[in-house]
Amino acid sequence: MSRPIIAIDGPAGAGKSTVARAVADRLGYLYIDTGAMYRVIALNVIREGIPLSDTAKISTLAKRTEIEFANIEGVQHVFSDDEDVTDAIRTPEATRLSSPVSAIQGVRKRLVELQRKMGEQGGVVMEGRDIGTVVFPNAEVKVFLTASVTERARRRCEQLREMGMEADVDKIASEIRERDLRDSSREHAPLKLAAGATLLETDNMSAEQVVDAIVGIHDEKIPAN
Repeated sequence: MSRPIIAIDGPAGAGKSTVARAVADRLGYLYIDTGAMYRVIALNVIREGIPLSDTAKISTLAKRTEIEFANIEGVQHVFSDDEDVTDAIRTPEATRLSSPVSAIQGVRKRLVELQRKMGEQGGVVMEGRDIGTVVFPNAEVKVFLTASVTERARRRCEQLREMGMEADVDKIASEIRERDLRDSSREHAPLKLAAGATLLETDNMSAEQVVDAIVGIHDEKIPAN
């Protein structure tokens, strides 16, 4: 049996990146953060000063942008046209813009193509908003991670403060609510529970417990060699 694809979806701040990375490490699979890919496009839109209303120009930008991931000394780095943008894509500005940019059909089409190419050999843990519904609907393991807005805002504040940035939990909670609405109601590939996915509510779970749960789901579905 070829190595499977593990698709992890969920709203902003649900802990997908931390958990997916750990699951990949545990199983020896490749970790792919698709949210980072949309952040790359958002960053480049900011840098080039393209208005959100110019969807044609943003789609063209996405088509010519090359995105790669590389593990450097145990840390995953994100590259946009050979530039390491790992930290640049995590700024509040890029974060806020990534959701409306991800709703642009031309952007989604380009990045879904890249994501499918990255995962075509299997043995990957891919996380995002539409992995189990659009990118890999036939993934062998599908999980939907979620948590309350309060908990997700707390986690995001903690992440920003660790990066040396100021963070207001109420403002971030408001932004998360807006993003949830936008992501779940967009016309193309809305955020939703994929058919056959396991729902994990993570408010009262540690990251390690969530990782254990997903590895357990994997082991149940994928027979050991």
